[in-house]
Amino acid sequence: MPPLHRPLPSSFLLRPFHQTIRTFTSTRARPFSKITLVGRLAADPEMQPTSTGQDIIKYAVGTNSGPKDNRQTTWWKVVAFTPEGQLRDKIMGLGKGSLIYLEGKCGINKFVDKEGNQQTAVNIIQRQLEVLERRNSDDSDSGSGESDNGAE
Repeated sequence: MPPLHRPLPSSFLLRPFHQTIRTFTSTRARPFSKITLVGRLAADPEMQPTSTGQDIIKYAVGTNSGPKDNRQTTWWKVVAFTPEGQLRDKIMGLGKGSLIYLEGKCGINKFVDKEGNQQTAVNIIQRQLEVLERRNSDDSDSGSGESDNGAE
């Protein structure tokens, strides 16, 4: 029976480790954070004003993992900085249970709670949103395939 793998060439084994690393791009890599979720809205989105007067939209998305008989849900807080217009209206028109595809970046907020304890919260700042299944507040409309990019 022939061997399952070929031995490495001797020239490879004699090279220093740093010479065997491949470079996949000619530009400097920049760090970033990106998260992609497919999940359902926990409640209808809420619009809140910031201290600067800009309105933001806040909502929570639930994602499931694990086998059906032992499924666990993880809840994600999402913030959307969207100016007035069609995208804002679309987000505000979504209802609890709407299935969405979401891309965003992770943001960490540190704050002091009512008891004076330092707290840390992870928020997702929406970059792109696609509605996979729409549920309005009255649950009368259903659609799919709607896509928009969020502006920050």
